[in-house]
Amino acid sequence: MIRVFSSRLKWDSHPNPLSALLAEKRRNGTAILDLTESNPTRAGLHYPGGELLAALADPRSMRYHPDPRGLLTAREAVSEYYARRGVDVPASRILLTASTSEAYSYLFKLLADPGDEILVPRPSYPLFDYLAALESVSVRQYPLRFDGVWHIDFPALASAITPRTRAIVVVNPNNPTGSYVKRAEWERLQTFGLPILSDEVFSDFAFSPDPERIATLAGPSKVLTISMSGLSKIAGLPQMKLGWIAGGGPDHAAALEGLEWIADTFLSVSTPIQWALPRMLAAAGIVQEQIRERTRENLERLRHTFDGSACRCLATEGGWYAILEVPRIRSEEEWTLHLLARGDVLVQPGFFYDFESEAFLVLSLLTPPAIFAEGLRRILDTMSYDS
Repeated sequence: MIRVFSSRLKWDSHPNPLSALLAEKRRNGTAILDLTESNPTRAGLHYPGGELLAALADPRSMRYHPDPRGLLTAREAVSEYYARRGVDVPASRILLTASTSEAYSYLFKLLADPGDEILVPRPSYPLFDYLAALESVSVRQYPLRFDGVWHIDFPALASAITPRTRAIVVVNPNNPTGSYVKRAEWERLQTFGLPILSDEVFSDFAFSPDPERIATLAGPSKVLTISMSGLSKIAGLPQMKLGWIAGGGPDHAAALEGLEWIADTFLSVSTPIQWALPRMLAAAGIVQEQIRERTRENLERLRHTFDGSACRCLATEGGWYAILEVPRIRSEEEWTLHLLARGDVLVQPGFFYDFESEAFLVLSLLTPPAIFAEGLRRILDTMSYDS
């Protein structure tokens, strides 16, 4: 038989039990308390719509001046964003992409041949396997450990490195653990001599200051370091489709030259969003402040709700998510199905994020407060009834 499709597309498209139950409930018209909402445009936030739409109406958008690195004015706006955070990143070290997912695809093309390996953290966002497979690259995981705080397991990371390892990915802060890279960890990461790819989309959303934390790796480095971010989280605008790569450290000029060749093949970033970027970044603070207030309020409510219960809210430093450790009388999958079936509450199981052990539930702190509070009440009632 002649093979029609690439072996990259071998993923199971059948719905998992949680998705199937959710679809059934929604077909039946059941009102679901969705504690997984991560789309800021559906979270009841106020956007400066007039300013954002006006920014997209720039008449310069009617002319096409392709630049594979992105329009200089847009890259200067990103440079100013870093400057406000106390980091010097010239526009010459910045390249625009349509998203951080596209940035990963560019970087995997740049750094790895088919069959090479990229190290990624575990637990973490479950997209790396797909992004890597689409570039014919393999993923190897290194663990984050929790002993009251999250930290990188460096002996395990070192043992995961092979002759085919081409880069180490850090998510700073991690999704869903909310843990930032600390200064001592950053120094140790650089000793491996491998390029560091730092996903920093949530870095503006810390819950409290910490002098040991490094909010961005876009500053000076001893190894090739690529930082990634974009409008999706910084401005709460995932639909605007603009991200960026900021290169630093040794070989960053050669890396950006290679990325420019790759970007020139696609030229994916639209002209209107590039012209609009300075105004959108300037307006981002309005949405950021609402998100910070929302996530802090929900995190405090989560901690208060389960204080003294059989559940534990794991420490988190930032981002949009929280992790609830629940009794192991059920598996994570059983808990999520039970909560949805019994209480019409949707949460995510930890194994979606490759947690090594049971039993953890992942909740979005972006959820509207009234829904979040009622959802927590139903979870607690269910836990109390079952214990």
